Order: sequence, then structure tokens, then C-alpha cells
Amino acid sequence: MRTYAVVGAGGRALQMFGIPISRDHGDTARLVGVYDPNPKRARIFSERCGGTPAFDGFDAMLDAARPDAVIVATIDARHHEYVVRALAKGCDVVCEKPLTTDLAKGRAILAERDRTGRDVAVTFNMRFMPYMARVKQLLAAGAIGEVTAVRLEWLLDRSHGADYFRRWHRYRRNSGGLQIHKASHHFDVVDWWLDDAPVRVYATGALRFYGANGPFRSERCTGCPHAARCAFYWDLDASPFDRALYRETEDADGYFRDRCVFAEDIDIEDTLAAQVSYARGATLSYTLCAYAPYEGFRATIDGREGRIECGEFYSGPRAAEPDGVIEVFAPDGARTVHRVPKHGVVHGGGDERLRAMLFGTGPFDDPLGRKADLLDGLRSLSVGDGINRSLRTGRPVRLTDAWDIIEE
Repeated sequence: MRTYAVVGAGGRALQMFGIPISRDHGDTARLVGVYDPNPKRARIFSERCGGTPAFDGFDAMLDAARPDAVIVATIDARHHEYVVRALAKGCDVVCEKPLTTDLAKGRAILAERDRTGRDVAVTFNMRFMPYMARVKQLLAAGAIGEVTAVRLEWLLDRSHGADYFRRWHRYRRNSGGLQIHKASHHFDVVDWWLDDAPVRVYATGALRFYGANGPFRSERCTGCPHAARCAFYWDLDASPFDRALYRETEDADGYFRDRCVFAEDIDIEDTLAAQVSYARGATLSYTLCAYAPYEGFRATIDGREGRIECGEFYSGPRAAEPDGVIEVFAPDGARTVHRVPKHGVVHGGGDERLRAMLFGTGPFDDPLGRKADLLDGLRSLSVGDGINRSLRTGRPVRLTDAWDIIEE
């Protein structure tokens, strides 16, 4: 049995790791500690996860609990700090995506991993969604030959998308922007589909809908004078889970979970477009909209021997469709339809399958290479970091094997 300590006790840590490990994986995994800078939140984690010991400090937790591995689920900008400290203590690491928020921090993780020889896994759960895995299977089987171009449009609806502009993600210093926090999934799945490395990126983007674009604003939804007429009003007290984890812990760290999505100091983009080149010549054309009427994605993948058209929808009228559809077109136009039954309501069934790999019994059958390691995390991060550099300079940037970016 392997033992795990958790740093970061927010909603994702509880729902993805804490509760499922303590409930479902007792034969193979045991939680031996939790630390969060907000001690009240750490105590809630402890109470809901079978009395996992809560600690007042990260190093104190590692010294006392001596875990085999540390699960890092803090805000993105602090991932590197806890990953490096865990590795230095001789622990393996399971890091929530993204690996971190810029390549300088990524290089620090890489250096410590190389020094210690410990393992770093990154939780890219999209690789474990049956729909995404079916696309990977088709590509690996040569269904369209060598891939030449991918177009990926990602849509966040006005519920999920707006939530990034209420929370800590709204500041670049915390998240690196959606191009790192959210799109790390998207860039990773394309890297995985292609089994290739990104080498160049050019991007445009702006804050076009949230922030100062809104018609009115307040500090937060709680007590907002515009609540009755604001389409983005969110009641923090409506969910007992959110109320307990955030409302009742505000006095410990001053974090408000329901900040106004129209605050003028929001500094991340809600509209993005990027062009990415890959080492073997394929290109990716990527767009992200964080205020769409429905949520999901569309992708087309062109190859020398055909074309794949695919996409899934997670809200709106098409979300109720029982199966996902993948269409494969031969060069003569002949069409083959592959249907993938929908699995699960959380992240397309990806979370439960990822946990089975991380915490299950026996060797994990992984012919598609779904387990993401430090190299995968760095590749995805390099695209998001390159986008940020390109947005600042208006120029393309070259991504290197040294995990740096060079302006062109």
C-alpha cells in the first residue's frame, strides 16, 4: 500500500482525490496527511476523508507522515514550490494540471526531478476520457495516415467559463491565464494524439467579455446591489458544499469564492487564438471562447489518407445525446461513423479512469500511453507560456528542448 499526503484542500482536492481515495481505494492507497494555508479548509478535508491528519505546515507534514507520494492541488502558481520540496524530501509527486504557470518554474521542477530521480505524474484526465481515447486509437491505427493539421475549437459556457473569472484564476499571477490553467488539457491531448512535440507558437487574444466589459460591477456576488438583474449572479450559499468549504472559511485567509466577473482588475484573456507548429510538420489551429452559449469542443484532424471530424458537448441541447460521434472520411469521401457511449457525468469519465491508474491494484494496462509524466507537463506548459510571451510581444516564439522560448 502506498501512502499519500495532500497539499491544497480546495474543492478539486476533495472531490478528485480526498473523498475517492478514502472511500474507494483503501486496499492500495492511504491518506496520511493534508496541509492547506487555510487551516479551516484543511480540517474540513480531514473530516470528510476519514480523519486524515491535518498539519499546520507542509514540511512538518512530510517529516511526520513520511508519505510515499505527495498530491499537489494548490493554486497553480505554487505548484512548483510544493513539487520541488516534495521531491527534495524523497517523495514521488502527483501534480494537478497544469504542471505550473511558466517555464522558469517548470525548469526548477525538472532540475529537482533529475537530481532526486523521483517520479512526477501530471493529472491530464482528458487522456482517460473514452471519447478522446477512441480518437487516439484511430490515429494510432493509421485511419487517416500521417496527420498534417488539427483544428480545435474549445467553448466554455457562461456558467463554467464565468467561474474562472470569479475565482483566483482571474489573475495571471495565480493561473498564467486560461491558456495555461484550462488549455493545458487541450494542448496535452493534441500532443498525445500526434505523439509529437510543439516547436513554435503565435497567438492573439484579449479580455472581450468579462472584466471592465461588463455593464456594472461590485466586489462580490454576496451583497451585490445588481444581483437581481445580473445574469452572472452566483449564490455561494446555495450549495452546502461550497458554503462549508468557502463561506465558512473566509475569515481564515480572506479568499472570496464569489468575486464579481466584471471586476476591472481581471487581467486574463477570455478570447484566444493560437497557431502551433509541431516537430514533424503538423500544425494546430486553436481557439478558446469562455462565454459561449454552450460548452464543448469541435475538432478536425486532416491526414494524408483522410480526415477525422469529432466533438463532444457538455451543456446545451446536444449534451443529452447518448453517444459521442467520430466521423472518419476516406480520400474518396467514403464516411465511417464511430459511436462512443458517454461515460460518467464528471469530465467524460476521465477522472475515475485516471484514479484507477494512479491508485488501483496491479499493473495498469496502458497501450495508449495515457499516463502523463513530467515531459508531457512541460510540453503542454511550453505552449501556454509561449502564448503568453507571444501576446506580450506580438511575435511568434520558438519552443526549445531546453524548455525555454525564443522570440522570432
